[in-house]
Amino acid sequence: MVRLRTAAFLAGFAALSGCSLAPHYQVPDVPVAAHYQSSTSWTVAAPADRLDRAGWWKLYREPRLDELEAQLIAHNHDLRAAYYHYVQSQAFVRQARSQFYPQVSAGGEAQRARESDTRPLRSVTAPTDYNAATLGIEADYEVDLWGRVRDTVAASKEESEAENDDLASTQLSLEVELARAWLDLRGSDQQIQLLEDTIDADRKALELTRKRHDGGVASELDVARATTQLSFVQSDLTQAQAKRALLEHAIAALVGASASDFSVAPNTEPVPLPAIPAGVPAELLQRRPDVAAAERRVAAANSKIGVARAAYFPSLTLSAQGGFQSSIYADLLSLPSSYWALGSALAVYLFDGGKRRAQVQSAKAATAEAGERYRSVVLASFKQVEDDLTLLTQLGMATTQQQQAVDAADLSVNLALSRYRRGAVSYLEVVDAQTAALTAERGVIDIRTRQLDANVDLIRALGGGWRNEPVDHAKTVPIAATR
Repeated sequence: MVRLRTAAFLAGFAALSGCSLAPHYQVPDVPVAAHYQSSTSWTVAAPADRLDRAGWWKLYREPRLDELEAQLIAHNHDLRAAYYHYVQSQAFVRQARSQFYPQVSAGGEAQRARESDTRPLRSVTAPTDYNAATLGIEADYEVDLWGRVRDTVAASKEESEAENDDLASTQLSLEVELARAWLDLRGSDQQIQLLEDTIDADRKALELTRKRHDGGVASELDVARATTQLSFVQSDLTQAQAKRALLEHAIAALVGASASDFSVAPNTEPVPLPAIPAGVPAELLQRRPDVAAAERRVAAANSKIGVARAAYFPSLTLSAQGGFQSSIYADLLSLPSSYWALGSALAVYLFDGGKRRAQVQSAKAATAEAGERYRSVVLASFKQVEDDLTLLTQLGMATTQQQQAVDAADLSVNLALSRYRRGAVSYLEVVDAQTAALTAERGVIDIRTRQLDANVDLIRALGGGWRNEPVDHAKTVPIAATR
């Protein structure tokens, strides 16, 4: 009979220890469309199309960019800081889990003391001067009756998972920033090459105009116009070179290098625009690290409601202590000097002026706030994908239109120069044609660069990859490089 009662007590104790007062967690609802509005010209992602989160920039087939991205992951200081922030969150999880186990401490004390002769109720036989030595160990264990510790651990674990996703967001943002800077740098190289070629052509045109002026065919006004045109293009070249230098400095900072010692060789080869399947909106919620982080923070806030509710109920602490006490140092470790004590303590607040109620209300409000932030992040992610899909589609059309303008402008320049050589028109017509041609050609380069930027932004909007399984993003940061 005693064994049955003991078994029943232990079963009830175990049931109480496993309970949780946190509300049943559900991911906040958010409207999700069946497909993207701007995805008419984009294919749906299939498993074979999915890009690995690591190395998504290899789509652009730029070996130098591959090297720079690897340097960024290894040496970028913002990424290191985000990594160590995640390491802190992991330590907080272990700190919370320690409450599942007894807290054991040991200590020793030795002192020489004198007791007051006028101490109240002092025994006349008690010595005035005496030694006191204690050596003992104590263990305390809080029984998790209402799931306070369990919910605390759950909240810290969920927050750590959010930090893991924050680390992924930071890494993806830095990778995208580097890729955009690189593609903009390549666009600047093309702009510089175009301006240099234009300057060569304008110098030849100026030389032709001077010869015509010396021969009495062209006016001095034509020479001034040709000189002005050349100076304008030279100014544009200087500005383009300055922009390139700033992009080069930005890349240096991203990869953890000194801008004074860093350089990138010019390259005017066009960068191909890769096709990126957009998939469906529902997959976006699983891929984007910022969405995952927002959802994990909702879960953490929900667990903290259980922690706040547990404060309403009694806390049970079991304790045990033992050791040795003696006034004679030589006899400290003898059996007569030993002592021990076993006990328990049950405590509950009877009145706290509404503190616990306010804590529960605060926890509920924090959960509601986290839910609204999650919905905001989700809707913003859908918007970003739609924006980038629309931008890519429209820029593709604009590129074709701009190229038509370039072809027409080149024809205008040839016709204007031909008419000028025959003396049919003034050099003003040539200048106008050259200005329009240069503007059109620079426009093509600018639009293609913007296309590439939008392409990179789409990858970021889609989460940087296509793997749906959970990823420990901290493993993507070389640990050895961060020490």
